[in-house]
Amino acid sequence: MPELPEVETTVRGLEKVLLGRRIARVELRRADLRRAFPPDLGQRLTGSTVTSLGRRGKFGLISTDRGDTLVFHLGMSGKWRVDPAEIHPHDHLLIETDEGRRLALNDPRRFGSVDLVSSDKVEAWRPIGELGAEPTDLDSRELLARLRGRSAPIKSLLLDQRLIAGLGNIYACEALHRAHINPRSAAGRLSLQRVERLVTAIGEVIDEAIEAGGSTLRDYARPDGELGYFSKRFAVYDREGKACACGGTVRRIVQGGRSTFYCGRCQR
Repeated sequence: MPELPEVETTVRGLEKVLLGRRIARVELRRADLRRAFPPDLGQRLTGSTVTSLGRRGKFGLISTDRGDTLVFHLGMSGKWRVDPAEIHPHDHLLIETDEGRRLALNDPRRFGSVDLVSSDKVEAWRPIGELGAEPTDLDSRELLARLRGRSAPIKSLLLDQRLIAGLGNIYACEALHRAHINPRSAAGRLSLQRVERLVTAIGEVIDEAIEAGGSTLRDYARPDGELGYFSKRFAVYDREGKACACGGTVRRIVQGGRSTFYCGRCQR
């Protein structure tokens, strides 16, 4: 699943094509993804000018001069393709600009979504309004307070979007490894010092992954077709049985139906 760095990389790629451009044509090539496309999507977007692009958690935001914001989520397999030579069967939404540039939202598994929200109501829109702080804006003491009394494993809570927006399985594993915290540790028992290490690690991992263009896993690629290369820096994720830098061995366990990778030697 594309996580925060992949969505941020996607938004930056779309910005180069869309910002300041008029949307000349919109084509819906099916009725829905995870849920139905807004029935008036084409009418409201066609002829509008894109005024800004942004991101909140794993949601991409494309705002227009008509006071509308297209909110997209890439789900499990979604990606935007810029100026595709051919239209593929899984290109479900096409957008063309006044410059003749074409964008295709491709989503083979159709777990993504597209919504159209009034720009002045985006922050209050329920899926976004319920999100926690951005990973790079975390406050250690505030996070410690929110973890207090929680017996759930810290890894499981890191994936709760109401606690931290946009953090996913890959980067949670990598951040816990950098902070030398066992993913099975009870969240409410972490000391301030350990939470401070974790907050620092989360910020570093996210920043480095964005700089690297995200991670190339399964279907993810940047809008220009280039592949992200942060996966080459994985210390533990998807490295079961391989050596950790500390000399230990990377292990894999399942938490909440998701694979967790960690080193039993340096993560205690």
